[in-house]
Amino acid sequence: MSKAMFSQYFHKPRAFRLKVFLEGLLVGVLAGMAVIAYRIIINGSTPLRADIYDRISAGDWKTGLYYFVALLAAGYATGLLVEKVPMIKGSGIPQVKGALVRQFEMKWYQELPAKFIGGVLALGFGLSLGREGPSIQIGAEVGSGLGKSLKLHHTEEKYMITSGASAGLAAAFNAPFAGVIFALEELHRNFSPFVLACVMSASLAADFVSKQVFGLGPAFVFQEVTPLPLAYYPYLIGLGIVAGLLGMLFNKALYTSQDLYGKLKPLPTRYTMLIPFLGAGLMGLVLPEMLGGGHELIEMLSHNYFPLYVLILYIAVKIAFTAFCYGPGTPGGIFLPLLVVGALVGKLYGELLTQYLNVESVYVINFLILGMAAYFTAIVRAPITGAILILEMTNSFQHLLALMTVSLIAFVLTDIMASKPIYEALLERMLSNHQRRDLYGESHKKVIMEIPVSMNAPLEYKQVRDIKWPKDSLLVSIRRGEAEVIPRGDTKIYPGDMLLVLCDAEQEAEIKPVLLELGEEVEDGFIGNPS
Repeated sequence: MSKAMFSQYFHKPRAFRLKVFLEGLLVGVLAGMAVIAYRIIINGSTPLRADIYDRISAGDWKTGLYYFVALLAAGYATGLLVEKVPMIKGSGIPQVKGALVRQFEMKWYQELPAKFIGGVLALGFGLSLGREGPSIQIGAEVGSGLGKSLKLHHTEEKYMITSGASAGLAAAFNAPFAGVIFALEELHRNFSPFVLACVMSASLAADFVSKQVFGLGPAFVFQEVTPLPLAYYPYLIGLGIVAGLLGMLFNKALYTSQDLYGKLKPLPTRYTMLIPFLGAGLMGLVLPEMLGGGHELIEMLSHNYFPLYVLILYIAVKIAFTAFCYGPGTPGGIFLPLLVVGALVGKLYGELLTQYLNVESVYVINFLILGMAAYFTAIVRAPITGAILILEMTNSFQHLLALMTVSLIAFVLTDIMASKPIYEALLERMLSNHQRRDLYGESHKKVIMEIPVSMNAPLEYKQVRDIKWPKDSLLVSIRRGEAEVIPRGDTKIYPGDMLLVLCDAEQEAEIKPVLLELGEEVEDGFIGNPS
C-alpha cells in the first residue's frame, strides 16, 4: 500500500471520502452514457423484430429466410465472443462479485466492448434475457477501467467497480436508490462510509444522465394503483410462499440448463450458441410474447385480462425459455425475465383471489407488483433491493409496507429451504469450471478489508490479543464512529466498530469470509462480556 493511500485512508478520512465521492461522480457519468447507448440500441431492435415477425406471419417467407440466416450469424458471432472473452458469459453479476474478492481479474478494454456487442446481439434477436446484468457489468468495467487509468490503489479501484455496478443498475432501470442498495446489499456486503459516498454519487449521476434521454418517468407505466387494504395483508403470506417455491424452481431450471449445455462441451461455444438463437427464432413464430426480457408483457398484464390457463402457460414457458437461453453462457441478465415471471405469478394469484375469495378486481394490479418483489427476493435473496427496486420501477411508493412484507416472507421461506442466492451459486459454478488464468494479483499487493462488528458477535467485547486472527491478516485500525482507534493487544472491540484488516490480495477470498463470520451476530446466547 502506498504511503499516500495509507495517509488518506487512516489520517484524513473526510478528504478520502470526498475523493471517492468525486471519482464516483465521474464513474456514474461514464457508466450512465455507456448503458444509455446499450438501452437505445436494444429498445430500437424491439419494434424492428416485431415488424419482421409480422411480415413472416403474413407469408413473407423470403424475409423469414433472411432473418433466420441473420439469427444463425448472430449466434455464431456471440459464441465466438464468449470463446475469446469468457468473462462476458451470462449475466455478468457473478463476475463482478468475483472481481471484488479478487477471484477474477477484470480486463476492461476487452470485456467492455465484448459484453456490449454480445448483449446487443442476444437481446436484439429476442432471447429471453435482461439488460440489467450486462448493464451492471458494463458499469463495473467502466469503473475498473477508470481505476486502472488513474492508477488507483486496488482498494480504491474496488470502490470504483462497485460504483460502476451501482450506476449500471440505476441507468438500466431509472432506479438510483435500488442501484445503491444492490451495491451495498449484494456486492460489497457492508455499509462503509467510503463505499456509500462513491456508490451514491455514481448512482445519482448515472440516473441523472439517463433521465436526460429517457425522461423522468418510472420504468413501468401502470394505471393508478389503489393501496392494498390492511384486511388483504394475510393474502401476502400465500403470495410469498408461492413466489418462494417457484423461485427455487427457476434456480433449478437455470442450473439444469447449464448442466445440459455442459454435456455439449466438446463442441466449441460458437456452435452451441446457435441453439438458443435458433430457439428464439422459432419461439417468435409460436409465442412472440416470450421474446426479449419482457418489459412490454409486464405492461400488458397490468392493462389487460388474461385467462388463468394462459397465465399458467406463460409462467411455465418463460421459466423454461429463460433457462434455455441462459444455459450456454449467453451474454444477458435474468433480472427482467424473473420480474416478468413474478408479475405473472402475482397476476395469477390475484385473479384466483378475485374469482374464488371475492377480492375486488381493482387490487389484482397490486398483487402483480408485489409478485415481482417476492419473486426477485426468492431468487436473488436480497429483500431490501427487491422492495426498493419495484418501488422505484413502478412509482408505487404507497406499497412500501406490502412490498417489504411479501419480500420478507419469500426470503424467510427460501432461507428455511436453504436455497442459495442465485448469483452466489452461479459464481461458485463458474469458479469450479473456470480456466484459472489471470486469477489473482501479485503476492506483494495488499488490500484492506472492512469488517463490521454486530451485536452479540464472537468479536464483541473481546480484546485484540484474545482473538484468533486468520493467518497472514493484520488488524491495522478500528473505526469507531468518527474516531480512528489504533489497536493494541488490550484494545477491546465493541459492537458497531468497523475493523480495517490488511492482507495479501490473493488471500482475500479465503480470509474475508472468516472475519465476516466473526463479526456477525450469533443466535444462541451472549458471546462477549461488556465488563
